[in-house]
Amino acid sequence: MADKKKPLGDRIFRSVMRILPFDFRSDFGREMEDVFHEQRREVEQRGDKVGFLRLWWETLAGIFQTAPRQHLEIFKQDAGYALRMMRKNFGFTAVAVLTLAFGIGANTAIFSVVNGVLLRPLPYAHGEQLIHVIQKAPLVNNDPVPFSVKEIADYREQNHTLAGVVEYHSMTFTLLGNGDPERVTTGVVSANFFDLFGVQPMLGRTFRDSDEVKGADAVLIVSNGYWKNKLGGDPKVIGRTFRMNDRVHTIVGVLPSIPQFPDENEVYMPTSACPFRSSPRMIEGRDHRMMEIFARVKPGVPLAQAESDVASIASRQDKDYPEAYPKKYGHAVAIAPLKEELTSHARPTFLILLGTAGLVLLLACANVANLTLSRQIRRSQELAVRTALGANRARLFRQLLTESTLLAFAGGVLGLFLAYLGLGLLVTFAAKFTPRTGEIAIDGWVLLFALLISLLTGVIFGTIPAFHSMKEPAGALKDGRGQAGFGSGKHRVRNLLVVAQVAVSVILLVGAGLMLRSLAKLLEVPPGYNPENVLSMRISLNWSKYTTPQLRSSFYDQLLNRVSVLPGVRTVAVSLTVPLNGDSDFSNGPLSISGRPPAEGAPEPMVDYRVVSADYFSTAGIPLLAGRAFTSADRAEAPPVAVVNQHMARHYWNAANPVGEKISSDGGKTWMTIVGVTGDIRQYGLDRDPLDEVYLSLFQNPLGAANLLVRTAMSPMSIARDVAKSVYSIDPQQPVARIATLEQLRSDSLASPRLTTILLGLFAGLALLITLAGIIGVLSLSVSQRTNEIGIRMALGATPGKISRMVMGQGLFLVLVGLAVGIAGSLALSRLMSTLLFGVQPTDPFTFTAVAAVSIAVAALACFWPAHRATRIDPMTALRSE
Repeated sequence: MADKKKPLGDRIFRSVMRILPFDFRSDFGREMEDVFHEQRREVEQRGDKVGFLRLWWETLAGIFQTAPRQHLEIFKQDAGYALRMMRKNFGFTAVAVLTLAFGIGANTAIFSVVNGVLLRPLPYAHGEQLIHVIQKAPLVNNDPVPFSVKEIADYREQNHTLAGVVEYHSMTFTLLGNGDPERVTTGVVSANFFDLFGVQPMLGRTFRDSDEVKGADAVLIVSNGYWKNKLGGDPKVIGRTFRMNDRVHTIVGVLPSIPQFPDENEVYMPTSACPFRSSPRMIEGRDHRMMEIFARVKPGVPLAQAESDVASIASRQDKDYPEAYPKKYGHAVAIAPLKEELTSHARPTFLILLGTAGLVLLLACANVANLTLSRQIRRSQELAVRTALGANRARLFRQLLTESTLLAFAGGVLGLFLAYLGLGLLVTFAAKFTPRTGEIAIDGWVLLFALLISLLTGVIFGTIPAFHSMKEPAGALKDGRGQAGFGSGKHRVRNLLVVAQVAVSVILLVGAGLMLRSLAKLLEVPPGYNPENVLSMRISLNWSKYTTPQLRSSFYDQLLNRVSVLPGVRTVAVSLTVPLNGDSDFSNGPLSISGRPPAEGAPEPMVDYRVVSADYFSTAGIPLLAGRAFTSADRAEAPPVAVVNQHMARHYWNAANPVGEKISSDGGKTWMTIVGVTGDIRQYGLDRDPLDEVYLSLFQNPLGAANLLVRTAMSPMSIARDVAKSVYSIDPQQPVARIATLEQLRSDSLASPRLTTILLGLFAGLALLITLAGIIGVLSLSVSQRTNEIGIRMALGATPGKISRMVMGQGLFLVLVGLAVGIAGSLALSRLMSTLLFGVQPTDPFTFTAVAAVSIAVAALACFWPAHRATRIDPMTALRSE
């Protein structure tokens, strides 16, 4: 009420002073108030209202000009004192900084990946406008369907919402003129492909319209990686010539280091230079499809409108060319933003890892907060004396918060260094999900993140202890030790922090345990073949040299004969595909079964076709279940034969033996007789079920590109050079690529879940260590504070065993509460991991039971040392100190 009787100006002044960022009761604050009152009285005597407003303006201006200097001086004092305290308590400082460094470093490292892959704009001009046009045939599960040249022309000419439409496909060709012959992955693109993406070459130029004209000189643009790794980073590479497809190709440009999508190509050529894309058959046939379409949406056009536009074009195609788009296939077209396609596989895993790292940081904050509380209990007398000498609570709070912030910044600097050290591993990990790994770096945004997270960390773990220390600091003067019992209200905050640490560590352990169980389930999945001691290598024949089936068959005949006689070789075979190779070397097509025509209007079933040589099944270790395998007699002049897998046999013939049945891959023009049934293999991944597969004889279907498989009696890689020499002895210009063992390919197929499990396991192990240290610290402090009580108990007859059980019981009670909270949280959060799991439910009882057992065992270990220390207290020493 007294304040309301004061002049309005005084009340406004005090209100303003209260919200300004400095101490109102400081000398500066009192001085500013005196100046204001003196000038106010002069203005009131003159009755100068304008002067009164000017007074306010000048006073506030003076405040804001002077306040920063005042705060800087105060901060220097607080920081200097904090640094002295950190040096004085070096053990505490080291533990706190290291704990925070692990938490901040983990978050910074994972954020650098999230920033580079998910948050950073695409490295293309107006990347948000780029889309991928996708053609589908959902009724036969044949998605996506490539586009033909005529279909691409339709979308270019008939759309109203796209600023540009380009085509793309990727092939491999033999490149000569750079030492040994090599097979290079080649992107075949429209002349304006790089213009659409807004990519400027690092050297030379991009393609021009004249490069795409029929009969134009063949030109190449090389990727940045190929330029550096294969061409030595030669700055004078522009104009250098190579021979490819029986033509001289000239390098006209070098790309910058950018993510390539949808494939990582080594070189690029215009469509006119590709012998397949420029053939009359491909240009004139609407149903001869092999290309993809990328486009740019016009500025201001919503994606939904663009999708409606391309859908209307597809609808017109259905109406105008019904023979090319049978209704039984369900022709449809959709669009997808390019950024989503670049990151869709990575997003769930990266976000889960970022959340996990955040939990580790939260755990580190709780642990350091507990350590700080324990330390400040010992400093209670110091804080009480400072209060008695005139320091207000806000001043003490600011001092303690400055100490915690400096600790957090020290942890942030060390964490940034740890993040830099671990960045290489994370880039390798991210490369399994996205081609954008080249954009992962410790850049300005990551540094800003590390700064902000360090600041936030300092505030989080510093506020609780500082606020706790403000409660009745003078009470410590009444109790010279500033101590309290384990279960007192004054120390409930520390107990709650221990509970929180245990809960968070349990959540992380459950996540790591689920991933470990999932990986174990994947490793237990039988692949259907025996990968032990099998070497594989890719052999892609030069199409311009091996132009007939007879020439291709002759090459494979010679190759099989020469490799089979090499020392250590048991069997050798040629196949279209290699299990779990991660590539799309397959042929999917329609199936006709003799005597079983599809229902009226129903599409023909689709199966995977594999072309293999006679000894493929024995070389790959695939069991033959019925009938026979291919033999050397299954050649072009012999009746066509096929072998089917068990999945297909069950699908179409149930329990009957399909050997002797007739099938066709060309709508009944050619019929093949099934001569055998093999076991199922997991061609596309251990986490994917087998599909219907038909095996065809190599010498009845000679391949232009194939894989050589060699089963050996020794280490497969030890004879890789001899096998390659056998290839060169047949054709010195024939390149050999993708040399690996089937065991390596199987291991590589598990790289993503394995690395994810390792990272989650590291986070969980770190969380367990931090929790272990936290429990030990809290119980040790409790024992030291209860020395007198324990001494009295022992003097009155309490046995060491009883004292030990008392201390361990108090610690385990906190652990059990934290365990219950952690399991409840895990049940709620583990469902977010369902997309990463195989063969394991997010609520897997075994994992939860194992985590509970491990947590209790670790907690018992953590409680043992303080309990053992309590039993060694000398009752007489404790009573004398009392």
